[in-house]
Amino acid sequence: MDKHTKAVFEARAAMVKAMAHPSRLYILERLQERPYCVCESTRLVGADKSTVSKHLTVLKHAGVVTCEKRGVEVRHALRMPCIHKFFSCLESVLKVNLEDSQRLVA
Repeated sequence: MDKHTKAVFEARAAMVKAMAHPSRLYILERLQERPYCVCESTRLVGADKSTVSKHLTVLKHAGVVTCEKRGVEVRHALRMPCIHKFFSCLESVLKVNLEDSQRLVA
């Protein structure tokens, strides 16, 4: 693998790693609807402000979300609108895996 290819795959891995948490995936799913401030995200996730802020920071550093400050409020928005395709792909695989598991038990 050459240096450029390695850099591309390292960048991809960093994005996937940033999303690899249930709360972060949930935040991303909700951000498909509209931008949210940290206080709204806190209520959605059911975690404290510090924890949600850390999740959002991880997603921001990976380039998955953006943030915009409006007065004292910071609103986070989805930077990759194609995430719905990623989620659809995951759901398809989960469904097939579940069907396979059910066939083994039946």
